Amino acid sequence: MKRLDRYWYSQNPLAWSLLPLSWLYCALAWVRRRLYASGVMASTRLPAPVVIVGNISVGGTGKTPLLIALCELFQRRGLAVGVVSRGYGAATTGVHVLAEDDDPRVCGDEPLLIRRRTGCPVVIGRDRVAAARRLLETAACDLILSDDGLQHYRLQRDVELAVVDAQRGFGNGYCLPAGPLREPVSRLRQVDIVVSHHQGAVDETVIGFCLEFGDAVNLATHEARPLADFSGQRVHSVAGIGFPPRFFGQLRAAGLDVIEHAFADHHVYREAELDFGDELPVLMTEKDAVKCAGMRLPRLWQVPVTAKLSGALQRAILGRVKPA
Repeated sequence: MKRLDRYWYSQNPLAWSLLPLSWLYCALAWVRRRLYASGVMASTRLPAPVVIVGNISVGGTGKTPLLIALCELFQRRGLAVGVVSRGYGAATTGVHVLAEDDDPRVCGDEPLLIRRRTGCPVVIGRDRVAAARRLLETAACDLILSDDGLQHYRLQRDVELAVVDAQRGFGNGYCLPAGPLREPVSRLRQVDIVVSHHQGAVDETVIGFCLEFGDAVNLATHEARPLADFSGQRVHSVAGIGFPPRFFGQLRAAGLDVIEHAFADHHVYREAELDFGDELPVLMTEKDAVKCAGMRLPRLWQVPVTAKLSGALQRAILGRVKPA
């Protein structure tokens, strides 16, 4: 991602040279969407309302913490929520119903994190229609949240929510492969809610959310310590997420002296990769931690994040969702 960021988030000759392919990609994406909208390509309506939580760009936008917070928002209102996801990086093929003790190598790291944090039934599958059908067969759901899937038009949706990173924006504004966009920025005019992810606190009037750290938890002993306990201390920080600099920057903002270790998104860790030959604590994201449970290194800590939803975002989403 670091190499890609060099030209996806700047104007440069390499990106310009790829513009013809980018224009072709945009044209094909537009034609495909129109074919589904006109009924030429078949799409499926399910008996439960479907809420898409997606984005138009490649890379981390805080979408998974947001989806977890939305699950919890609906649960507090007494609704039974189910989640479908592609399960990126999962070894299993076809459709798979997750259990809390699933192996992340089988089901993928993000779906397992959602399952454990929310307790919601989660089903993965590249075919989201098949995954959603299995979800409704195995659980009583008032509504379905689709993790990503904004471009998966075979599954009809009742609400489209697109996440935009206020810090990174849309990069150079080009579609793949010249830029980071899956669809042009104009696609945001068709979605129901555009959600902005901010670094700091979010005002009640903003359709947005921010991420806040919880207590660090040791993977071996399950001891919980306030992140402030590590303030001023030199630590290793590990992140295999869409945008590792955000995690590193938030730790620094909390007063930690961070040694960065960025890995590819969805990286599967080996124990030797996290043994840095010293006694310093190793802090990682929850998404990384689900793949490191059972490691014998005593200095591994996960730092959970929670998406804090603005009042405006809560009102916007609750006003549009009509449970089955």
